[in-house]
Parts: sequence; C-alpha cells; structure tokens
Amino acid sequence: MENNFRSTGVPPGLEYLTQIDQILIHQKVELLEAITSFETKNRYVIKNSLGQEIYTAKEDSDCCTRNCCGPNRMFEMKIKDHSGQEVMHLVKPFRCTSCFWPCCLQEMEVQSPPSTTIGYVVQNWHPFKPKLSILGAAKETLLTIEGPFCACSCCGDVDFEVMGKDSDQPIGRISKQWSGLIKEAFTDSDNFGIQFPIDLDVKVKAVLMGACILIDFMFFERSGDGDQRCSVFG
Repeated sequence: MENNFRSTGVPPGLEYLTQIDQILIHQKVELLEAITSFETKNRYVIKNSLGQEIYTAKEDSDCCTRNCCGPNRMFEMKIKDHSGQEVMHLVKPFRCTSCFWPCCLQEMEVQSPPSTTIGYVVQNWHPFKPKLSILGAAKETLLTIEGPFCACSCCGDVDFEVMGKDSDQPIGRISKQWSGLIKEAFTDSDNFGIQFPIDLDVKVKAVLMGACILIDFMFFERSGDGDQRCSVFG
C-alpha cells in the first residue's frame, strides 16, 4: 500500500475520489441524543451522488469531553472504506470560541494514510463571515472557504463557497442541506453536499471532506447545553 501511494500520489483507499466531483455526507441520527440531548459520538455515512456508500466515519472521544466541551471538543475520527480499512484520520484539538478576538481558532489535521499528514483546515478570523483555509501538508494555502453572514439552517440550505487561492470565483461548494423541521429541531444530525472540480488533487478533495465535518461541528452541532448552534463565528 505504501508503494502504491508513492507511485501514484493517491493515498491508498482514496482512488475512487479521482472519478467523482460530488460527495454526500450524512450524519447518522442517534436515538439517545434525540430523546435526551446527551451528546453521543458523531457518525457519518459518506456517499457518491447516486447515494451509494463509499466511506463511513466515526468520532473517537470520551463522554466527559463531548458533554462538557460541546462542539469545541477535541476528537479524532476514523474514516473507513467498505472493507473496514482506515483510509483517513482526522485530528481536531480543543479550541475555545471567541467572537471578538482571533485566538484559539478552530483547526483540523487530515491524515491519509493514518499518520501521514496531507493537509489542514484552519479557521480564519473575520468579524462578519465564516472563513476557513485549506492548507497542504507544508501548511501552504491551497483553497479558501467562505460562508454566509448567518450560518444558520432556517428552512433552507446553507452554502459555503470554495474559492481558488488566486481566484475570486467559486470552484466548488460545501452545502448544509435542509432536512426537515422535526429533524432540525430535535437532533443535530445533518446532511451535507460537497462539490469540487473532478480534476482537483485527490488529497485536496480529502481535506475538503475534513472541512465539511469541521463546519458541521463549528456551526451546526449542539452546544454543551443542548441548544443548536447558529453562529457566524463558530
């Protein structure tokens, strides 16, 4: 597997990403969380545009961290293929939320294969709009992501535009999709779509998957008191 990574430049298990320009990410509804607001481990199903499952993702964190630190919590996440092989590993450190000062901004490291860093997602401080950067393994800026003034799902989709490093035109999009009043009101189980150029570097596509999950935690995850987040700062 290691030799394959070196010869093709595509991390093992991510070859399928070379063929697609869209990914759907669905967070699984947790019954205990829906009934009691007790924060459980986030789990996601990652699908192609036809709705076919290609990967699964599961958070690795402890109960105290999830329920005391809420969406700011530290966690790791394993993304596995059909065979149960881990193809990606996400690492998010604990970060506080600050609306007024650019300190403790959110970030995530993306590894593929596990232990090999292929990129980072970092929050950029802005007084009005959610902004993030997609960085390469050497922390060079590759893409930026810009969200709306109010990142709140109120009976409609919320779009985060993916911008090229030297372009003011979107080259892709991460969309939080409206999933119905009952589901939105009583769970933090979200649906996302990611669009990107089909010829985009596979490793950058993988980091965009990590960005989507970080956006879910920053803007759409329940806070520690059980309230749904609705924020421009994360």
